[in-house]
Amino acid sequence: MTNGVVVKVSGPLVVATGLPQAKMFDVVKVGQQGLIGEVIEVHGEKLSIQVYEETSGIGPGDPVVSTGVPLSVELGPGMLEGIFDGIQRPLNVIETMAGSFITRGIDIPALNREKKWDFVPTAKKGQRVTGGDILGTVQETVIVEHRIMVPPGISGEIVEIYEGSFTVTDTVARVKTDSGNIVDVSMMQKWPVRKPRPYGEKLPPQEPMATGQRVIDTFFPVTKGGTACIPGPFGSGKTVVQHQLAKWADAEIVVYIGCGERGNEMTDVLLEFPELTDPKTGEPLMKRTVLIANTSNMPVAAREASIYTGITIAEYFRDMGYSVALMADSTSRWAEALREMSGRLEEMPGDEGYPAYLSRRLAEFYERAGRVITLGSEQREGAVTVVGAVSPPGGDLSEPVTQATLRVVKVFWALDASLAYARHFPAINWLTSYSLYSDKVEDFMNQNISPDWKNLRSEAMRLLQEESNLQEIVRLVGIDALSIKDRLILEVARSIREDFLHQNAFHEVDTYTSLNKQYRMLKLILMFYEEAQKAIDKGVVFSEIENLPVRERIARAKYLDEKDIKVFDEIEQELKQQVEKLMEGGNLND
Repeated sequence: MTNGVVVKVSGPLVVATGLPQAKMFDVVKVGQQGLIGEVIEVHGEKLSIQVYEETSGIGPGDPVVSTGVPLSVELGPGMLEGIFDGIQRPLNVIETMAGSFITRGIDIPALNREKKWDFVPTAKKGQRVTGGDILGTVQETVIVEHRIMVPPGISGEIVEIYEGSFTVTDTVARVKTDSGNIVDVSMMQKWPVRKPRPYGEKLPPQEPMATGQRVIDTFFPVTKGGTACIPGPFGSGKTVVQHQLAKWADAEIVVYIGCGERGNEMTDVLLEFPELTDPKTGEPLMKRTVLIANTSNMPVAAREASIYTGITIAEYFRDMGYSVALMADSTSRWAEALREMSGRLEEMPGDEGYPAYLSRRLAEFYERAGRVITLGSEQREGAVTVVGAVSPPGGDLSEPVTQATLRVVKVFWALDASLAYARHFPAINWLTSYSLYSDKVEDFMNQNISPDWKNLRSEAMRLLQEESNLQEIVRLVGIDALSIKDRLILEVARSIREDFLHQNAFHEVDTYTSLNKQYRMLKLILMFYEEAQKAIDKGVVFSEIENLPVRERIARAKYLDEKDIKVFDEIEQELKQQVEKLMEGGNLND
């Protein structure tokens, strides 16, 4: 380690000299307390350092020590169920040691160095391995098997492999490389957060990541390995949508990054997740979740690192062959941290003061998502799906962070304040949102759910768009000016909105809807439309169609348990019988 000296302090930015060996993105320790920082600019002898802790009390003349290594995360058993800050310090361990507030300069390893894990080897002595090959497994939680892999860049023959209980730093295998060196492999890897982890091949996105949220799965789906953003004004439900995705998304591992959001929202996650039951296994959801908490009252600069810490952890689980869902809440706060550091570096500002490289940084982050064939000889398939919330000031979607994000991501879930004020949740606007994965997903749904999925979805979207046009006429001249068929469109579109798109996140049944149930619900509403058109053609009065007794059952279908799926057949039968009776001129109350 070499020593330097502080020459200037400006908030989280510290300028130092006397470290000629230091490189970009090296970790340094600043001041007597050893505050953690990262080199973000080199100008001759002067280094600009982004400090991830409060810098009050630091001044010119204080020492700076370079560690010579880039900002890295520790990857190994012990991450799941963990709660870390933006630079992967374990918050639960810090609380035990230092109380409710993080002591400045506290340096605790991310992974417990004393806990022993039962390592079961799957590779054998004498076997040839390359980076990414699995050496053995550790049962990290009752849900997740942690696969211990050969670190990327190492290949050769296993000369020793051990079985038993080890800490994450103990050697579990020794590999003789092609150059003749013996490399000790432990259960822990270290990886620089700003460097994407390598993979064998990137695959096209095809399979949907089912979320159980009807407006998303049916109209604006995201695929495994896809990218999505949720922009919306304050109070429109961004955080609740992300919580729902974290709880119910069809992913084996969840990485949740609370980046600059309010502390009480993160507290909700921390209190709620241990109580939630994983629908697939019946175990607490935390047993397959990693939480990164860097809330608005924590150091601004650490927000910038938290996004990279989270995506690196997600890539590591992807390399094991898992499907990972990463939630970033929110990238606007991350961009604000970039803007603050850029201003203190006196860089030329771009739109609204954000740095000119904002778009590139956002693209670098989202491009680390994807469905891949992993490294190694076993050809595993893994995926990282990234969902980022954006918090545009005043809900203005034309601001730079939203626009830069939209250029990169393939799914846009536009949250609408007017829907939120009308108590329609999720408040995703069906007229302004889009998904570029729809065609890929439709092929999958037609094959695995029903051959008429695509037709139902298209018809439902057409009716919602027709409703929007008709409402303009209604506002001008009143509903009486519409034809009966147009009034039917309004009525069916209202049913799609209220009985299908509206979903209660706090209702034990309505909070999650399987793809099959979503199909049956939409089919039921559109069957009513079809049958009602027949009745109108036969001269039946519109008010009688509108007040069919079966419509109450259609509206309450969302509360049917998954096990009651056969009830949909009964409702369909009842609908047909009631419409036939109307067309025959009978009394429905007979």
